Order: sequence, then structure tokens, then C-alpha cells
Amino acid sequence: MGRVGDVTAAESGGSVVRRILLGSQLRRLRETRGITREAAGYSIRASESKISRMELGRVSFKARDIEDLLTLYGVADEGERAALLGLAREANVAGWWHSFGDVLPGWFQTYIGLEGAASLIRIYEVQFVHGLLQTEAYAHAVVTRGQPDAPCAEVERRVALRLERQKVLVSERAPRFHAILDEAALRRPYGDRAVMRGQLKHLIEISEQPNITLQVMPFSFGGHAGESGAFTMLSFPESDLSDVVFLEQLTSALYLDKREEVGQYERVMARLQEDSPGPEESRDVLRGLLQLI
Repeated sequence: MGRVGDVTAAESGGSVVRRILLGSQLRRLRETRGITREAAGYSIRASESKISRMELGRVSFKARDIEDLLTLYGVADEGERAALLGLAREANVAGWWHSFGDVLPGWFQTYIGLEGAASLIRIYEVQFVHGLLQTEAYAHAVVTRGQPDAPCAEVERRVALRLERQKVLVSERAPRFHAILDEAALRRPYGDRAVMRGQLKHLIEISEQPNITLQVMPFSFGGHAGESGAFTMLSFPESDLSDVVFLEQLTSALYLDKREEVGQYERVMARLQEDSPGPEESRDVLRGLLQLI
């Protein structure tokens, strides 16, 4: 992927991961010393909730705060301190998506960073074609439907953001992407006949990429494991970063990383993959739908 400013998408996505990694290490150090969040917050002139947000990787880090916390937690080794402070500097790199802050809610910025850093992205979608697979015309129709009162300039900005996200699939460090689309997402029209035909053709073509696996869950299968709705699973190359399940809502999102919760979605995804036609059969489904339009 090309650079946006002085930071590639992989680097800026990695900054989100580094923020989460640093936060988890700070939490581990605090808990090992038996120090409360309240006491930790007091040591850096902040609240307990600020410590909580730091440990969850949801805020940027000040070097002075990290230094004071490491002192409080008894980290005296200069090498360990330098490594954690370096992680803090890397974690503060601004992502390319910050330039879209006028149309990008804060709760979604974390997701884009994680998406850009993932080595494996697995999704199940039922309402419409997933954003990483949308054509420009289809994305325009989806955004317009979702934001009917938005000015044209805002719609164009939202579409541009979606297209920029898609570059992750063709970057040097492109993740493996496994998408399962419910047939409902393919039959529900967004835009006119030409838009839908273009979208189906795009899915057929992009599904041939070596890092992309696309399956369609057909109506003919009946009820299936994805009864709870759309979800995304993100896996990362860093061994000490757990998988994350992303559940988008109307005005916010849930990020699940507890092993038992992630495990439930893992099992659902495995069943969906097993029960859906394989990639080649799914392309046949797409070709059949294309003939109907």
C-alpha cells in the first residue's frame, strides 16, 4: 500500500496493536505488584478510568506517564524500561484514517487500526456486501441509503474512506481474508441493476485472489449457525495478542477478546465455513445470481 503522509497503513495499523500490547503489559505489571487502578492513576495525576483506558489501549501514551508508572511498578531495569517506552512512541503514530475524522466515529477508528494490522480477517455478513469487498458504485449506494440526509461531499468522503480501507487486501502484508456472505446480502438491491451486476462481477473476480476466500451461505440451506447476525474476527501475527471479535452497532461497537466469548464465535465461523458451499461452488452461486439481474 502506498504511503499516507509518512506512515503506511501497515505501520499505522500496527500502532493500534502496539497500544493494546503496551496496555496489557502495564496491566500485568500493575496486577503483579498488587496496585489498584486508583493508586496508579494518582501516581500520574489521573483518574482510575484513565488507567483503565490506557490498559485497554484506547488512548495515546505520554512518556512521562509511562516512566512514572514503570517506577511505581518497580521496573528498574533500563533495558526493559527503554523497550516499553519505545513501544509507547510507536503506539502514538497517527493512523492514515485520522484525516477522515470528519466522517469517522471514534469507536470505528480502533477497528480500522486492528483491521490494518490483522494477519487473518474472517467475516460473516447478512445485510449487504462487506465494506472490503464493495465496488465504488455499490459503496455509494450503501452510504446514501444509510445516510439519506448527508450532503454529497460527506457521502463522497465516506466512500473514499471505504476504498482506502480496501487497499489492505492488496498490500505487501495483505492478510488472509475469509468472507461468508449470506445470500440475503447478495439479493438485497443497493443501487440500480448496473450497480448490482458490477458488484457481483467484482466478487467473482476478487474471490480468485490467493489471499481471499469467499463463500456464500445459500437460502436453500435453511437455518444456520449465523443466527446472531454479522460479525468480524481478527487474528494477529503477535503471539501475545488475542483474537478480537468486532460487533458493529448503530452508534457504537463491541470488541470481544475473552477466550470463552471468542471461542463461541470461532465455533460459529467454523460451522458456517463447513456448511456453506466451497469457493468454486460459491462462484457458481454468484454467476447464477448474476443471470437473474
